[in-house]
Amino acid sequence: MIGKVMRGRRAGGLLYYLYGPGRANEHVNPHIVAGWRHPAELEPPLRPDGGRNFRNLIGLLNQPLAALGDQGYAEPVWHCVARAAREDRVLDDDEWAQVAHEIMNRTGLACDGDDDGVRWVAVRHADDHIHIVATLARQDGTKPRTWNDFYRVREACQAVERRYGLRVTAPGDRTAARRPTRSETEQTKRKQWTEVPRVALRRHVVTAAAGAGSEEEFFRALEESGVLVRKRMSRRSPGEVTGYAVALPSHRNRSGEPVWFGGGRLAADLTLPKLRARWNGGTATRSEGNSLGEGVRVSPRWELWEEVSAAAGQAAERLRDAAAGDPGAAGDLAGATSNLLHVAADVLKDRRLRDAAEAFDRAAREPYARVPQGTPSGVRLRRAIRMLARADRMPSGTSLIADVVRLVNAVAELRAAQGRTAQATAARVAARCLGGTVTTALPARAPVRLAAADFPQSNRPNPGTLPSSSGRSAGPPRPSGPRRPRR
Repeated sequence: MIGKVMRGRRAGGLLYYLYGPGRANEHVNPHIVAGWRHPAELEPPLRPDGGRNFRNLIGLLNQPLAALGDQGYAEPVWHCVARAAREDRVLDDDEWAQVAHEIMNRTGLACDGDDDGVRWVAVRHADDHIHIVATLARQDGTKPRTWNDFYRVREACQAVERRYGLRVTAPGDRTAARRPTRSETEQTKRKQWTEVPRVALRRHVVTAAAGAGSEEEFFRALEESGVLVRKRMSRRSPGEVTGYAVALPSHRNRSGEPVWFGGGRLAADLTLPKLRARWNGGTATRSEGNSLGEGVRVSPRWELWEEVSAAAGQAAERLRDAAAGDPGAAGDLAGATSNLLHVAADVLKDRRLRDAAEAFDRAAREPYARVPQGTPSGVRLRRAIRMLARADRMPSGTSLIADVVRLVNAVAELRAAQGRTAQATAARVAARCLGGTVTTALPARAPVRLAAADFPQSNRPNPGTLPSSSGRSAGPPRPSGPRRPRR
């Protein structure tokens, strides 16, 4: 079960929509299944003309907001959609009511036994989902907390999966990248771009970070790729950079200004503090040789090829040893594998590598954006990657792809040993993108579609052009890669 949280300003407008016909007449028999009172007390009564009278329900929902006044949220309407998978059985109204109560309890908005929680209702107008509408003002006149509400909703959905035997989905551990919003996807289709700007920027940032050993090299690489960069400066310490944002020159708002994305809006591990920790080798000591900004030179082509191959082979062996013995000991190698995929795709201009890098995205991250401790194998692989980033275009990537396939499969084994099924699946999808043989079978009921949801191929409409970093047309679209299965 998947839960999505949104915010709005008017409860009335949302209720009118939920009880209406829907955009394609998909709303059938809308009714309240749960709420802060008994559903029968809250159900909007029918008018003589057959419509619904929402005046009483809207007034009741808005009363705590009026009491809170200017101390409340700018967007005081909390809207959560909880949706079951297509292959799940149809839950009845009582079961959906339990789902709604679980969500409200886990988020702390209306805990069990708390009569002063927020006012809310859960509306069902389809077999497979409900909408929860709440106003963000407690009945005791205080302002409720919404911090990390999305992750609490994720926990509630997983609890419901266990309770009712539904399809198991991955935890909300921040290993998935930030997905494009609906408006971003619709804009991409409308302008016939081949890729959503957020996805293109994430690839630029990941590739630049992979080939850099410091933030100076990172920002320089971004600017050389044509991406607009804006640094955030400290107010307390003049000259200190505390963050950054990036934009594509061709992606602008209605005022003609660039649409900026901070690193954290692209992925949890792309903030400047996280990147600095990665460049410093995580929590490894300098005596281990973790300073990636020192001693990197461009070797002759054949030497570079041998070094990349040897580093990848050593990393794959280390990953398999860790999977068999200590699964927590080689987390940095998964991130280094992602770096290799992105840099190799950029150097070789190979679509298979690019598709694999995007598919592998989730497999690379540690839960909650933790920076793992550096290892000698990880340091060696990252040094080789930085040399590869400085190399000219290679004539062939066949041998490198074979090395990468072995490395990606080793990451899949590690993630499986760690019990991170969605991440293991993402790694296997990446191996398939490269035409490699997947060495480990998928576990029963593995959330393949959940992992594929982080694979941004579906955000590339077939016709059109990419809003490129240079502002010029990227030309006709390339052959599309693996498509995300429909939910």
